[in-house]
Amino acid sequence: MVPTAAASVRLLLVDDHAIVRIGLRTLFEQSPGIEVVGEATNVADAVSSTIRLAPNVVLMDMRLPDGSGADACREILSACPETRVLFLTSYEDEEAVLSAVFAGAHGFLLKEIGGESLVAAVRAVATGQSILDPMATRIVAKRMQSLSSSGAAGGDDSLSAQEKRVLALVAQGQTNKEIAASLGLSDKTVKNYLSTVFQKLRVSRRAHAAAIFSRRRPK
Repeated sequence: MVPTAAASVRLLLVDDHAIVRIGLRTLFEQSPGIEVVGEATNVADAVSSTIRLAPNVVLMDMRLPDGSGADACREILSACPETRVLFLTSYEDEEAVLSAVFAGAHGFLLKEIGGESLVAAVRAVATGQSILDPMATRIVAKRMQSLSSSGAAGGDDSLSAQEKRVLALVAQGQTNKEIAASLGLSDKTVKNYLSTVFQKLRVSRRAHAAAIFSRRRPK
């Protein structure tokens, strides 16, 4: 459920470094309209805490002791599709960004972001927007441009016309449900297309069928 202007944003913090969690909790406890409902330190705890606490937003690191934040993101969105996941990480490599995107995350930010900007990002994600760090935006745009010009790897790995249509809508920030409605397909068919696309493009070994960036990025 998207919080109204009068309701508090329920926020779950996920990071294996205690000092980071303390800093984040202190920041958000000073921010009206945001309630930190819990903390988690690993993938398993993040998933179970999300199911138990029903936060509006999960603010999560990309690399956790027992696995990838992208893995946690997929499990969270599968179990709690109304929850929104925002990554806050120190890792700005291409694999990290694309793994987050293809896992269905609603935002990707670097830890160098200022406190006011981070609070604003959490509020924006809670209300249905998607947030990308400028660096992440460049990485995604570069990958999409590469796909557009090359049509993937070529030969038997080339994307079909329908797969390209699906990927184009993914690049626009549409969810699986929105893509299904646009193309007259079922949600399951869209997931199957995305799974095939990700495998062909070898974007990430962990990139299975999942929605990405469910709303338009703010102008």
